[in-house]
Amino acid sequence: MEIKEIKSLVSGQIDARCQQLSELSLKIHANPELGFHEVQAAGWLTHYLEENGFSIQRGICRLPTAFRASYGKGRPTIAILAEYDALPGLGHACGHNLIATCAVGAGVAAKRAVDQFGGNILVIGTPAEEIYGGKSIMADRGAFNNLDIAMMVHPGTDNIATTRALANQTVEVKFHGKAAHAAARPEAGINALEAMTLSFAAVNSLRQHIRSTARIHGIIDDGGQAVNAVPAYCSGIFKVRATDDAYLDELKLKVLNCFIGAATASGARLEYHWSEGRYAPMHNNLPLAHLFKRNMESLGRKVRVYAPSDGFGSTDMGNVSQLVPSIHPRFAIASKEIAGHSPQFAEAAASEDGIRGMLDATKSMAMTVVDLLASPEVITDIKGKFKQAK
Repeated sequence: MEIKEIKSLVSGQIDARCQQLSELSLKIHANPELGFHEVQAAGWLTHYLEENGFSIQRGICRLPTAFRASYGKGRPTIAILAEYDALPGLGHACGHNLIATCAVGAGVAAKRAVDQFGGNILVIGTPAEEIYGGKSIMADRGAFNNLDIAMMVHPGTDNIATTRALANQTVEVKFHGKAAHAAARPEAGINALEAMTLSFAAVNSLRQHIRSTARIHGIIDDGGQAVNAVPAYCSGIFKVRATDDAYLDELKLKVLNCFIGAATASGARLEYHWSEGRYAPMHNNLPLAHLFKRNMESLGRKVRVYAPSDGFGSTDMGNVSQLVPSIHPRFAIASKEIAGHSPQFAEAAASEDGIRGMLDATKSMAMTVVDLLASPEVITDIKGKFKQAK
């Protein structure tokens, strides 16, 4: 059977399941769960995969909401990654309900290619992309070993085959001071909130003298309980981002010095903790990206390989891309004035345009799997480019 015919069959299977996939995506969207607590989403996704012939391993990498679903055997082994966590207070304002449904939809549709050409298709459920970098933890625990290819898609405001993503790490900062009456005896207190505001001032000064591509940002999540009491405790969360790991390490030290200086100036005691999950920069595999681009364009979408004017974000897919040839394309579900991580983007992730984009991205990934399984020499080229880039 010709590749074109297999692709047509694969695409047709997604059309036949469009109602199921739409309902699954909307159900996840309507029930947002934070990182490492995606119990319902992981259950619905694995149930769908199991019903469609996949073997399921739940709770992999000692993470209760992570999973590995497989169909086929041997090599090549191609993994499609699913994300399904939501943002605090914003729900699926990053569209992870669409990402998860794309992954399971493409995996099930790609079974036809496995039956025709052999190989192994995996759908790997990766919790807590937002904030915690779940894939970085899973990578350290071997989840992505012995893969030939890894891919996932992400909703956005344009169709782009590659993603620019910064290395980043989160630090939790706590200042411990001493409570006192803010009017009667302020001199008896040590102001933990003041230590935090001094930290922000120092970070703001530092921003003038870092690379234009780097980012430092933070929030205060506990700034005191009563206006007439000197705050004895204050805590915040900061992210530090850079284009490469070496500069990230340099920036981390400079940011830490901002906190140390604030503690010294205020008299508060500093406590800090860098997150276990560290996001690596994204390494896009260009031959694989071009395959995806051609398949997406066959559905009538114009796709760019690069988007030089785009802003920077971070993704723990970067950690996977350091280990195995990977792509992280984006598909448009909203107009360009809609910002990610906004209520408007959350609405788009449940809209008709969102579902339409999800189905096109699902077909494009499944057809890319067909290309890979049908042509071993293509995988050889992709892996060769990956080794050269390393």
